[in-house]
Amino acid sequence: MAVARDVNETTDGSSGAGELTVRLGARDAAADALAVLQLCAAGKLRCSEKTQRPAAATVAAVAGVLLRGDFYREEPIAAFAWPLLLQAGGLAEVVGGRLQLTARGRAALAKPVAETIRHLWRRWVGHAVIDEMGRIEEIKGQRSARALTAAAPRRKAVAEALAVCAPGEWVAVDDLFTRIRRDGPSFAVARDVWKLYLEDPQYGSLGYDGFHEWSLLEGRYVLCLLFEYAGTLGLFDLEYGDPVDARDDFRGNWGADDLDFLSRYDGLYAVRLNALGAYVFGLAERYEPEKEGGGGPGPALKVLPNLDIVVTGEVQPADELFLDAYGQRSSDRVWSLGLASLMAAIDVGRPLEDLRRFLDDHADHDIPATVTRLFEDVTARAGQLRDLGLARVVECADPAVAALIVGDRRLRRFCRPLGERHVAVPLQHEADFRTALRKLGYVIPAEPGA
Repeated sequence: MAVARDVNETTDGSSGAGELTVRLGARDAAADALAVLQLCAAGKLRCSEKTQRPAAATVAAVAGVLLRGDFYREEPIAAFAWPLLLQAGGLAEVVGGRLQLTARGRAALAKPVAETIRHLWRRWVGHAVIDEMGRIEEIKGQRSARALTAAAPRRKAVAEALAVCAPGEWVAVDDLFTRIRRDGPSFAVARDVWKLYLEDPQYGSLGYDGFHEWSLLEGRYVLCLLFEYAGTLGLFDLEYGDPVDARDDFRGNWGADDLDFLSRYDGLYAVRLNALGAYVFGLAERYEPEKEGGGGPGPALKVLPNLDIVVTGEVQPADELFLDAYGQRSSDRVWSLGLASLMAAIDVGRPLEDLRRFLDDHADHDIPATVTRLFEDVTARAGQLRDLGLARVVECADPAVAALIVGDRRLRRFCRPLGERHVAVPLQHEADFRTALRKLGYVIPAEPGA
């Protein structure tokens, strides 16, 4: 049944009851998705190449740009989830320990954010980069061979169960558990429950009768997927409080005496599928974001003839990061454009057209002629050079051999002349070049020790 609620939702996230907080997910997630994409574009996120998990400094950096902060100050949830969601969605990849936007990620910056969030959820369900159960750290033994079931089928089962929630209806988490057990696809977390334990593998094993109830294992898995991923993406509005002593289903287990809570998600009290969630789950054909009084899609700003950008409206983290990429910040609300700052942005893959579009969308006046001329100058300079990719340079003994190679009908497709005695071979054509070169009667000797 739906939970009866007598709290008043307020714009600052307070439930009005003192102990519980209501977080309206859609409006926060839309801003947060753009902010994290901008943070990634700025090269400020690092993740492990082995586990793909974000570094502690990255979690802190993400938390710093979230519109209303993370759900808890000391227990990262959204700040931990966002870098993983970007990777699962193919919007970012780890290169040299740093998270970088892919071509799809750069394109997402200009797409409706609801489409991006829908893509991220669907990709997470099918291609998550971690098993969410691993985030319930107090349950030990999860890495033992065959301790857990495969994550993908149970993740899909939970996603299917969440997708049948009635839009606009608050549901207590325990009632949601009942619905999932009664009507949803069945799933299990443990393959061998005896391998899972609290504190001690023998005395604290969950294999004993009565010590591995559905709410303790399957329920905690649902809480994690619901709170950390569906909640972070804003598909549900959440009502939550302090996880300490929020649930007591683990108290009878050996080793639980010293635990304040079994998981950081224990404080989730009730959820409500919102309009964004209905769109993502396919229950609505389109998503229309709710209008907020006094706000807009971004900051109101003025572009001055002296090349300064002055933000006169609300500054959201995504907007600050975007302007940081193109201008030199001179105060809290002022960024200065210049040839050097714009060329630096283009050099790291930030198109000038994105800035032009941003200014057109958010300024309440025509762009000054001085700024337009600066854009024209930068565009002309950027068009003078073109990156043709990496190439192997082959030195020939004399100009005649070089002319023979670049003139051969089979070889000329795979190389270019570089002066009189050198030939440039694009790396993607190197194998074909070497094959055709041997047929011509030549070979590039391997370097000793190579």
